[in-house]
Amino acid sequence: MRQFLTYILLLMVAVSCAVAKPVAGNNTVEVRYVTETVHDTAVVELPVVIEHNVTLDTVSQLENAYAKSEAVVSAGVLRHSLQTKPVKLPVSVEKKIIYRDSIRTQEIVVPETVEVEKPLTFWQRVKLKIGGLAIVMTLLFGLYVSLKIYLNH
Repeated sequence: MRQFLTYILLLMVAVSCAVAKPVAGNNTVEVRYVTETVHDTAVVELPVVIEHNVTLDTVSQLENAYAKSEAVVSAGVLRHSLQTKPVKLPVSVEKKIIYRDSIRTQEIVVPETVEVEKPLTFWQRVKLKIGGLAIVMTLLFGLYVSLKIYLNH
């Protein structure tokens, strides 16, 4: 019998150690990801490159947006130089931006105190009615006494 009570006591101790979960309301978390592609323009600067060439040929001159070439003949020898211009080229660049937005909503229960008058007990209602009757009877008795004194003189 003693062992049985010991087992029951141990079982009660094991069950009584449970942790109660608080109920604070409805909690939700919403996470949104928005991916935005931004088109931007980057500027690439070309390096300045100078090259020289010497040949036995006629006069030549070349030029474009990126380079200038000149050839000069002197004493039967053609001197040719190529020089790039310092130009900045726009290059289209795509960049992805990921926005992470978290919205947490929590429903909170706010206790509201409302004062309500306690209804009168039976004894309190009886005392109120008896008090009203006592006042009326006192007034009637006073009127009766006043009339009796006034009429007797």
